[in-house]
Amino acid sequence: VQLQASGGGLVQAGGSLSLSCAASGRTLSSYATGWFRQAPGKEREFVASISWRVSRTYYADSVKGRFTISRDNAKNTVYLQMNSLKPEDTAVYYCAAGDYTTSFYFRQWPYWGQGTQVTVSS
Repeated sequence: VQLQASGGGLVQAGGSLSLSCAASGRTLSSYATGWFRQAPGKEREFVASISWRVSRTYYADSVKGRFTISRDNAKNTVYLQMNSLKPEDTAVYYCAAGDYTTSFYFRQWPYWGQGTQVTVSS
């Protein structure tokens, strides 16, 4: 499966952004899908994940209540709605596909999109 992330940009603290991850090659119904992020000098970290069949979701504590992951079966696309953004949310955001929504370590995910930059100014 090939993944294409989009929707990043520059936003002020307190603002919102919506990221999209469009899949091609195979349907995402075969995979769990997740979002990760990587800030300069830091390891890639888990943000959120969603299962395809029952829409079970998981979030990192740092984004819980502010970010929402969702999916559109017809469009074979997963979204990440980010509200109340903080400067510490600044990072390159990556979408990933894999076997388990509870794989919180990035090396457990085999398929990756190219990343999209999110910058939150204070």
